Amino acid sequence: MKKAAFIGTGNMGGTLARAAVRALGPDQVILSNRTAAKAEALAAELGCAAADNAAALRGAEYVFLGVKPHLMAALLEELAPVLAESHAAGEDKVLISMAAGKQIAGLKPSLAGAGYDVPLLRIMPNTCVAVGRGMTALCAAPGTDEAHLAAVREILSASGRVEVIDEGQMDAFSAVAGCGPAFVYPYIEALADGGVMAGLPRQKALEYAAQTALGAAAMVLETGDHPGALKDAVCSPGGSTIAGVAALERSGLRAAAIDAVIAAWKRNQELGK
Repeated sequence: MKKAAFIGTGNMGGTLARAAVRALGPDQVILSNRTAAKAEALAAELGCAAADNAAALRGAEYVFLGVKPHLMAALLEELAPVLAESHAAGEDKVLISMAAGKQIAGLKPSLAGAGYDVPLLRIMPNTCVAVGRGMTALCAAPGTDEAHLAAVREILSASGRVEVIDEGQMDAFSAVAGCGPAFVYPYIEALADGGVMAGLPRQKALEYAAQTALGAAAMVLETGDHPGALKDAVCSPGGSTIAGVAALERSGLRAAAIDAVIAAWKRNQELGK
């Protein structure tokens, strides 16, 4: 039996499928897509199998659903009879939704045709999973088997970090991790612009700025030190770094970042209504 199936191989589904192949091996992954040729092309590239939705479900224990949010209910209704068939044969499945804004409780009624309480989990990855440096939130209904959560984390391990959170925190998570890359990119670009103003070639300035942002993030994650302490360690008395930090403070960098997250969080809540 295949361990993981991906129904929907668009940008995010395809990216996570690539990560699953790296984590599990191609023989443990099966792909399906509404346009079969798309799944077949990706399967040929990755060395894994392609099938239709029903066959993908039958062949996997963990099934990732990567269709657009407005198509999710119809997909679950399509899969429900196959889930019932598998359940009767003693082969229970775990479904993992990637649909933004769709809460688990709201999707459950579409699985009524399965005739039993199908385990349904939810993930929210960010775009950095494409380079194995992503941040993905994983949530499930209370009482979900811990083994299911552990298995999903294993399948997605090559995509970056996977954190189990309460579903009620999903809007806040998305505002920080989902939207966050778009907040960081302009900052990297601005650092590079400053470098160009100071005389650096554009491409070199971008390289230096991006690597510095990557390294600073790694310092926070790998040392466990507070960002403020790490900042202080770079700032020599009367030096150039503290002069630059003071300029950032005068321009309201912290307030702007906080405002960006809160604006995104509020918009997430509006979109979820």
